[in-house]
Parts: sequence; C-alpha cells; structure tokens
Amino acid sequence: MTRATLAALHGDFATAYKLHPLAFIVVPLFGTYAAANLFAYIRYGVSNVDSYLKGKLIDAGMMLLIIAMLGLWISRFFGAFGGPVPV
Repeated sequence: MTRATLAALHGDFATAYKLHPLAFIVVPLFGTYAAANLFAYIRYGVSNVDSYLKGKLIDAGMMLLIIAMLGLWISRFFGAFGGPVPV
C-alpha cells in the first residue's frame, strides 16, 4: 500500500494500480476519516462526535473495505492482479 501510494503521488498511476488496486480507494477514505476525527477533536474536544447511525454506517463501510482488501490479498496468491508483487 505504501509503494502504491507513493507511485500515485508521483503520477505513476499504472504502477500504483499494479502494486495495489485498492490504494485509490483506501488512501483517500482513510485520509478523510482521519481529518474528520482530527477536526472533531480540535473543535469539540472529543474524538468521536458522529451520531449512532453514522457510526454504524462507518463501521459497515470499514468492514466491507477490510473484506475487499483480504479478498485482493488472497486472490494475488493465485495469480490475480499480476500475482505476488516482487519486493
């Protein structure tokens, strides 16, 4: 994920996709989530100001993202998405 993010930041989107196809989804979502919690902490003094429903939706979204990442990881062992990326 780190190498894919760095490649995308340098404008090499093909390499970034080859290294980790979900980097284009995970990195912006994580950045937005972290920024929102930082803003809530600075403004309100607590780290979680979301309502119960928003918290449940975020939890469900994170679970789906984790399942997608695990699925990608397992599928790479079987040769999908270019197979294991050389280190």
